[in-house]
Amino acid sequence: MSAANWRKAMNSGAGRMAMTARPAPVASISVLTGHRESEPVSWIGFVRGQISARHVIVLTLLIVYPFVATPFFTFQIAAQALALGMIALSLAFLGGYGGMISLAQMTVAGIAGYVVAIFGTSASEAISLNWPWWVVVPFAVAVATIAGALIGWLSVRTEGIYTIMITLAIGVAFHYLTLQNYSVFNGFQGLQRVYPPTVLGIDWRSPIPFYFLCLFFALAAYCAVKYVIRAPFGVALQGIRDNPRRMRALGFHVTAHRVTAYAFTAAIAAVGGVLFTWYNGLVTPGSVGTSWLINVLIIAVLGGMRHPIGAFLGAIVFVLLQNFAIDLVDRERFNLVIGGVFLAIVLFSPDGLVGLWMRLKRRFGGVESR
Repeated sequence: MSAANWRKAMNSGAGRMAMTARPAPVASISVLTGHRESEPVSWIGFVRGQISARHVIVLTLLIVYPFVATPFFTFQIAAQALALGMIALSLAFLGGYGGMISLAQMTVAGIAGYVVAIFGTSASEAISLNWPWWVVVPFAVAVATIAGALIGWLSVRTEGIYTIMITLAIGVAFHYLTLQNYSVFNGFQGLQRVYPPTVLGIDWRSPIPFYFLCLFFALAAYCAVKYVIRAPFGVALQGIRDNPRRMRALGFHVTAHRVTAYAFTAAIAAVGGVLFTWYNGLVTPGSVGTSWLINVLIIAVLGGMRHPIGAFLGAIVFVLLQNFAIDLVDRERFNLVIGGVFLAIVLFSPDGLVGLWMRLKRRFGGVESR
């Protein structure tokens, strides 16, 4: 409805009667999505509603974990899973709550990694500009967020398989750009020795400090997603996922909401990309290759697309298989093990590991709940 027609309707008695009879847009969204929240969710109310004894126990275990685990399990397993989990979380939010499957989330993470390596410090002194870290990191996140918003702007006008193909094409194009360009991306060798800085006398490359760095940003991303899901924007996005035509009729700008969702998830993927680049100590065309584009999707589906915590559970399973599947099969057959686990999860629990746990919990606890 245009502004002129809106004022005309408000000035007429019939218009006022129609407006009082029509439910508010947020209330209509709640009917579509099953949410009852019609008021904006404050951070204080959100924290009070989310914190429970279970969350306190899990957080305590996460804090104690690096002090009882070996450096291998702290850095190679936990820290890597947290960084990958953030990238998978961005895809899970897009797919589970926005209905948009993007295979370019690892591309966004790779863009952030390349920006950190090119504008920061690396072994390729002829390419890297040696900017200070406190300028490079925010700049990398900003560039990757803008890139993610542009990817969203190109892909949100399509649906289903066409969205997947467009984002896959963008990811493959960026892969070959980094592979064939030597003056900026250093070709197939990529940029080596890209390490986190030493700040406040702490070497953030060490296992325990790097773990807590990843844990902090992973918790921040998880809380941000949980908050947005319950906020008016998130509820509207879920309404668009379920019925975009009706949401457009209610006056919501469907394209703007979808592009904003891409930008929001791009920021999360960008931070995860910076951490993943620091974890590897390098960024190469292989970091943004087709295999990693698919791996992020596998991680998100393994955990459960409509459960934010599922992205991190899927990342833990993926990293554990990546490190220990070699003890069961040859290194070349690692993808066969991943494919088998992925197939089993999809067949027996389409909602991922979290969905499987909830089904088992209902089955064995259903008698008491009734």
